[in-house]
Amino acid sequence: MTGEYLDGVLAIERVSFPTPWTRHSFLNEIYNNNFAYYYVALAGRQVVGYAGMWIILDEAHVTNVAVHPRYRGRRLGEVLLKVLMQEAVRLGADRMTLEVRVSNLPAQRLYERLGFCRAGIRKGYYNDNREDAIIMWKHFFEENDGGTGDHSGHRNFL
Repeated sequence: MTGEYLDGVLAIERVSFPTPWTRHSFLNEIYNNNFAYYYVALAGRQVVGYAGMWIILDEAHVTNVAVHPRYRGRRLGEVLLKVLMQEAVRLGADRMTLEVRVSNLPAQRLYERLGFCRAGIRKGYYNDNREDAIIMWKHFFEENDGGTGDHSGHRNFL
């Protein structure tokens, strides 16, 4: 994501979230935050989705994922999350976390389909209505060494 895509990103942000991020927030993330990585999905030249994360040491934290309402149901959110996961691994992360509203069942199903597991609740996490968030984690690699110390059984998440 670069500044040239911000108008499209902000349009999606406004129709997707009760408390949308500002232009300044996105500009700060993409130009000043060395931990931040943001991506856009395009249909021609139109931004139809975006996703972002922070990489801190060996952990990735998903900051946001959104798809324009006209493009939902086409698995673009899944594609964006897979891009985040691939990039997180490439950048040295071995696990990823995110928060999701307890009321956002479609997102929860997507995250579970991609291997995220529920790990806890953040009470009153969302400022707009004090809704709780479910904390979810995904570990990118599994060890299937049977206690032998052979880590060739690691598998990728895709």
